[in-house]
Parts: sequence; C-alpha cells; structure tokens
Amino acid sequence: MPLNPNLAAVFPPPVMEARRWVAETTFPADRPLLNFSQAAPVAPPPEALRQAMAEKVATDADIHLYGPVLGDTALRAEIAARWSMHYGADIGAGEVAITSGCNQAFCAAVSSLCGPGDAVMVPVPWYFNHKMWLDMSGVGSVLIPCDGAMLPDIEAARTAMTPAVKAILLITPNNPTGAEYPPELMEAFYDLAREHGAALIIDETYRDFHSGSGAPHDLFRRDDWRDTLVHLYSFSKVFRLTGHRVGAIATGAARLAEIEKFLDTVTICPSRVGQFGALYGLRHLDQWVAGERAEILARGRALRETFAARLPGWRILGAGAYFAWVEPPFDIPSDRLARRLVAEQSVLTLPGTMFTPAAAEGRDWGGERALRIAFANADAAGIAVLADRLAAFRP
Repeated sequence: MPLNPNLAAVFPPPVMEARRWVAETTFPADRPLLNFSQAAPVAPPPEALRQAMAEKVATDADIHLYGPVLGDTALRAEIAARWSMHYGADIGAGEVAITSGCNQAFCAAVSSLCGPGDAVMVPVPWYFNHKMWLDMSGVGSVLIPCDGAMLPDIEAARTAMTPAVKAILLITPNNPTGAEYPPELMEAFYDLAREHGAALIIDETYRDFHSGSGAPHDLFRRDDWRDTLVHLYSFSKVFRLTGHRVGAIATGAARLAEIEKFLDTVTICPSRVGQFGALYGLRHLDQWVAGERAEILARGRALRETFAARLPGWRILGAGAYFAWVEPPFDIPSDRLARRLVAEQSVLTLPGTMFTPAAAEGRDWGGERALRIAFANADAAGIAVLADRLAAFRP
C-alpha cells in the first residue's frame, strides 16, 4: 500500500518513545518512577470548572451540536476583550479563532502561510510537534541557533533569511528551554519578518506562567500587526483542559478566512464543551490562575536553588514556565543518558536529541549534551528527590 514519503520520514513522537522506555523498565518499590518528561498538568481542572462543565453537558442541548468553524462567538469575544486589555491593544472578536488545541493552531497557521517550496524559520532547540508538522507537510525548516541564554540569534536569522521563508516561529516562554524572550528581541524578529513580507508566529502557550508582570511584548500595539503577527495560545495548561483540546489564534481577519478553510476540513468545529470550559475559566478563575502561577514560579526557583546547592556540575542554560534545559556533567550522549536515568535512577526526562538535529548532520546544535526537565508537576520536595537521584548517578 502507498505511503506518504514525507510522513514516513518524520521521526516518531518523542513522548511515545519515552513511554516505551518506562514500559520496558521494572522499578523497585523503594525507588518509584519520577516523571519529569510530561509538559502538561496531571491534575484535573478545578472542581468549580468541572461542575460547571458537567451542568452544561446535562442541561444545554446545543452544546452537543456543531458550532461555528472559527469557534463560539462568546469565547471569541471574551478572548478579544481579554487580550486587548492584557496587551494594551485593539483586538476584535473577528480577529480571533478557536482551535482544537494549540498544536492545531500552529498547523492551521502554517497551512495558511506556506505552500510547496516554502519554509518556516525555526530556532533550535525546537518543539518537536512543530518540526514534525513542517516535515510531514513538506514545508522546509530554516534552522537558527540560540545563544548561551537560549535566546534565538537575530543576526543568524538575518543571514539565513531567504524569499522562501514565509514565517518566523518563536515560542515564549519556550518549550523546551523555558527561556523568556525579551520584548526587544521579539520586536527585532517582528521587524525582520515584516521587512521580508513574512509572518511572525508567536506561540504563548505558557504565557500565564511568565515570571514578569504585565504584557510580555507590545506587538499587538503595532499598527500593522494584523498583516504580520499570528498569535497562538492554549487553554490546556492554564485551566488544565488538556483532554478537551482548546487553543486560539489571533491574527488579521483576512487570514482567518483562509484558516477557516483548514479548520472546516479538519475538525468542522472545536469541542463545544471545551470551549465552554475555557469561557468559564476566563470569567471566573482569575484568582485560581494567580495561585497556580505563583506555585509554578516557586517550583522553578526551587529547581534552580536545588541544582545550585546540590548539583553544581549540572548547568541550567534555561529555566522558566514548565521547563529547564540542563547540561549534565557527563560525557554521555543525552539519548543514552536519558535511558540510563530511567533504568538506574527511575528518573524520566527527555534528551536534547529529541529537540535538535543530530550533530552528525553538519553542526553541533547541543542536543547531545542537554536534557529537558519538565518540573511543573513536582513540588519542592519532589525536586529534592530528583536531585538525590541525579547525584547518585554514576557514569
């Protein structure tokens, strides 16, 4: 039977591979698995949200029917109002679309921007699902490095820019590195994209856990943002709605008309129940979200302080939101090290090789030396146990 060669050439889903490592390992009773690979909440949404969703399912017949392709009107309007206030901008409901998760938002955005022979500029390390979609879609990836603080190199981007690049992709706070991009760097990338007639895709899935207060950038205040900016967001993390798949796109209405074609073909409409959950959360859970943010930031501080005090040989290159990008003090390729940590210390992390090209492909992107540690589901005590296990590892 025929097989799409682009799809066949894409690397297997990294999280599924990591789960196979766990399935192949027997963990001693006194050393249970510590899972620092999961980039998503493992707890359910808050009880008030679950109850509201359950009542909606039981009492509103329309919630079970198809809705508008670009999302329910009330949620689009709420997002537009919230984003306008947060960014000090003027964003209309007609400039917002709801998607089945932020991964779909990215896929829809790229499908509206790129055709055969086109490319997207991607900082390395990348988020693997982004790279997988580009590869399976036949869209090229123009890779650019990050500096020692894990910030994308704007000068390298200028040098690498070609007419084939239809979009520049930035994720902040970043997955996998945790780095928070300064506003002036985002402005520079915006200007670079605009100068070359490309779009700037900003994925702010982890915006609610940014360490700074206020808007992380002023891009929505640019007069021409509708022609250049494609903003992506997710409700999976902030309200723990991972299983309901609710994301959002904000961009010019003309582009949304093209994106609507993609969404109508792929899902017809996003989950109505999930959309109600996101709307309820936006209207009622500000205080709860503030507490969640404070806890995630505290866990990030605990990780940095614990590593500095107890694992001085481990270099944290980036840390923020859910993630830390760490270089261990061992001359062991990270894919082998990650597997050994599962078998010998019952610690699951993801190797940097899942987020970078192989060094053998002509450049050392640093993936062989790094691990991604997803610390958001571990409190200070759990992070201390992680440090104990890592300190006990013998290469």
